Amino acid sequence: MSDLDPRLRERLTAYRNDVVTQVAGPGPDQARHVLRRRRRMTAVAVAAAAVVLVVAPVVANAALRGDQNRPVPAESVEPTAPSTSAPPTPPPTGSPTPTPSANAPAAPDGRISRAQLLAARIDLPNWPSGMSAGGCTTSDVRLQTDTTDTYVSMLTDDAFEHGDVDGDEAAETIAIVACRYGEASAKQVVAFDRDLDGRIVTVGRVVRTGDGFDDIRAVDINRNGSVEVRVADIVPCCGTPAYLQREQVRTYRWDGQRFSQTDGPTTFGKDPRLTDLRMTMTHKLVDVPGADTRRKLTLVFTVTNAGPVDAAQVAFHSIEGGERAGGDWSRCDPEPGPSADHPSCLLPGVPVGESRRYTFVQLVPGKPGPDAITPRFRVFHCDAQDRSWPDLKRNDNEVPSPLRF
Repeated sequence: MSDLDPRLRERLTAYRNDVVTQVAGPGPDQARHVLRRRRRMTAVAVAAAAVVLVVAPVVANAALRGDQNRPVPAESVEPTAPSTSAPPTPPPTGSPTPTPSANAPAAPDGRISRAQLLAARIDLPNWPSGMSAGGCTTSDVRLQTDTTDTYVSMLTDDAFEHGDVDGDEAAETIAIVACRYGEASAKQVVAFDRDLDGRIVTVGRVVRTGDGFDDIRAVDINRNGSVEVRVADIVPCCGTPAYLQREQVRTYRWDGQRFSQTDGPTTFGKDPRLTDLRMTMTHKLVDVPGADTRRKLTLVFTVTNAGPVDAAQVAFHSIEGGERAGGDWSRCDPEPGPSADHPSCLLPGVPVGESRRYTFVQLVPGKPGPDAITPRFRVFHCDAQDRSWPDLKRNDNEVPSPLRF
């Protein structure tokens, strides 16, 4: 440097002195400055690592699910205050709560036609005791129709009814089946349905005869699924006139296992149309003067009406075996209508609580023949239409003849 121009040396010296004064040398201040810078760098690195730890599982789970809506990294992170609300209750463990499934099979349509039921083999509920032993079968039955055979299960002519009686939102079929045991038949109201394979199956018996009544007249299904059955106390057959029959409507519902009565009367009780007639008799037998071998028999019947119904007319039966010879024969109707059960005489009746006397005179043989019998005389209540009605106590409106004819 000694060969440098003195002026140049002065300028280099001044420049070096100026630069040295601007450069911080090692010392406490410089050490604190470096430490603060390192701490800031460490904090930034830790925050970056935390963001990576949070975002990485979300991105990974989205990739595993094949989720097309992958999360986008946030551009900035704003600090949030910790939540003070309680965490949501986790769902209960175990089997999931059942929900209506669109895949569940719908209940089959149980609408069955008459022809379909006749063509199928079915199982029937039990018949009243003694009917099955007589031949009214219940297993694998092929129903018949228009038959007069006895102890054969048959389908009646009554109309079918269709409706949802078991609550499965599909219709079932209600029909009346019968089994003849003579002039009359036992009957059942039976509910039929189809299984998932379309086969006809028996749901159950709604009701049958023998349960406090002897005939089933009709059935109907209400909108709520209950079954109304019109029943009758007697069967109009075998010489029993139809006007004697009383009817009731009883309601039954399916409870999941069987049909039970839910409405309507449960018994018929006494027939309010009937009354109690009571009869006593006196007689007088005398010989007929002359060569006639016959004798005169005078019968006097006292009839009392013990109630509770006025008897518009009374009918006498079985006053036979002789020739009419006087008394009330002249004022009685000897040939009333056939509904009066062909009485021997029909006369004005007896109000409740009163008595009437009726006299009949006959000529009868002097000696009974080999075929003679001891007849019994009966009195019956008849209405104004000449219709004969049973008596509430038959034993006290009947008396035997005093002699054989």
